[in-house]
Amino acid sequence: MPGSGYATRYGARHRGGDQDLGGDGELARGREAARRRAWADAHSALSLADRSSPLAGGDLEQLAIAAYLLGRIEDCLGALQRAQEVHAASGDRRRAARCAFWLAFHLIDRGDLAQASGWLARANRFLEQEEQECAEHGYLLLPVAFQQLDTGDYTAALATFAQATEIGRHTDDAELVALGLHFQGRALVWEGRVREGMELLDEAMVAVVADEVSPPTAGAIYCSTIEACHEISDWHRAQEWTEALTTWCGKQPGLVAFTGQCLVHRAELMQLRGAWAEAAVEAKQASERFARAADQSATGAACYQQAEIHRVQGEFTAAEDAYQQASRWGREPQPGLALLRLAQGQVDAAESAIRRVVAETTDRPRRAKLLAAHIEIMLAVGDLPAARDAAGELAEIAGGYNTPALRAAADHARGAVLLAEGDAGAALVALRAAWQLWRELQAPYEAARVRVLVGLGCRALGDEEAAAMELDAARGVFAQLGAGPELARLETSARRAPVSGARGLTDRELQVLRLLATGKTNHAIATDLVLADKTVHRHVSNIFTKLGVSSRAAATAYAYQHKLM
Repeated sequence: MPGSGYATRYGARHRGGDQDLGGDGELARGREAARRRAWADAHSALSLADRSSPLAGGDLEQLAIAAYLLGRIEDCLGALQRAQEVHAASGDRRRAARCAFWLAFHLIDRGDLAQASGWLARANRFLEQEEQECAEHGYLLLPVAFQQLDTGDYTAALATFAQATEIGRHTDDAELVALGLHFQGRALVWEGRVREGMELLDEAMVAVVADEVSPPTAGAIYCSTIEACHEISDWHRAQEWTEALTTWCGKQPGLVAFTGQCLVHRAELMQLRGAWAEAAVEAKQASERFARAADQSATGAACYQQAEIHRVQGEFTAAEDAYQQASRWGREPQPGLALLRLAQGQVDAAESAIRRVVAETTDRPRRAKLLAAHIEIMLAVGDLPAARDAAGELAEIAGGYNTPALRAAADHARGAVLLAEGDAGAALVALRAAWQLWRELQAPYEAARVRVLVGLGCRALGDEEAAAMELDAARGVFAQLGAGPELARLETSARRAPVSGARGLTDRELQVLRLLATGKTNHAIATDLVLADKTVHRHVSNIFTKLGVSSRAAATAYAYQHKLM
């Protein structure tokens, strides 16, 4: 596997114990196919050669690489196990240890932790008698650092990754250096040191682009780097590396591994840029490819992306099915499912789901993606304090990561909260900043959603002409995209005339006030509007605050005095 000797450097890495590179027949054809990165041909030829005469350790490692890249994980594990046995029998403890390490790596990736632990123990035992430091010592530091990350000890993990990187440099192992730099970068980003982390991720990618590492390692670093970009919403960098990954995958006939990740990342970027039909095709292809490879995590991600596209298009039944499929494959279906419930009018279900997932999520990049949905739902249920707190946290995270998309999301959230609180002037400042950022990111859907709020802010300030222009611009974008739910909500808002004396009350709060003024209790209002009692209680509290009153009688008098009935 990665680090064991990729085909382009095969002769230099495997002098001595392995078979002659110039041999005829299937073995020679398999080696040549691997050099051309024709993985299906390499796997077929090497497998045939193995049936005629058992392969040497180095050829078994190459067979494992071909199997892995074709998505044949069981074949990969079997070849690696045999390779470590051959190396151990010949006394090559280092190569045996390396094979055992990669066995553990793949087992960890698919969740077989007990087996992985056993192979790591064997790898360490192989190296017990190695007096001189070797690259394999560095590889075996990587799982130690992962464990330190799991406990939240970033300082120790960074030191361990750095130690592994230095061993890679001393032993001239380009793959170990690339992996060490990459994982240092990921850890720094998770810790919130984004600039330092992204610099290391880019440095690790230099080895990938320069073809200094094996295809499995290259693909893993490609996908992990793009994943890091998505975590912090660095869409410019994500697009650059996604295009590079697409080109890299296209040069390897028969490649299965990593091509699904490439499709998922492409689908996310296509959706952001408004190419929803193309994004749907990419996400569907990704889910089918991953399912064939039995990659649960990636299949779940692809299904979730399909669900997101269905949701924004108003295809609620298809969206629900895709969210359920994502969950079956182990992908948390939030916040998308909560937003789907909100769009379906199931406000209580949306509130419960988003509160639950936000409360149990501590990872800052993940929280950033949840908070935008959390704020939208909290505003819908009238919990202004919760929305305000979440907007503040999102602004803090955006300030730390300092990517345009996160800044746009934070400004969008702040503007929405200020508008709900009745401060339309301050809201417009934040919303226009968000719109400018989304427009620069070429994100038409997000930009149009902001323009709706800008239009409502202008309306609240009495500038109906500006409001009409903003809403009309948003309407055109939604119609072009096929964003049915947003278009329907916009048409409802556009038809509604501004209410004089409403003091920034939302549409739902006006509904609650009118029912309250007829003498209905909170419970009765909740029954009429199909809301939870606690939601109505929040709306009533917000109404009192915005109108500057302290009783139901005073709120009723205000409603009649300002003709809000």
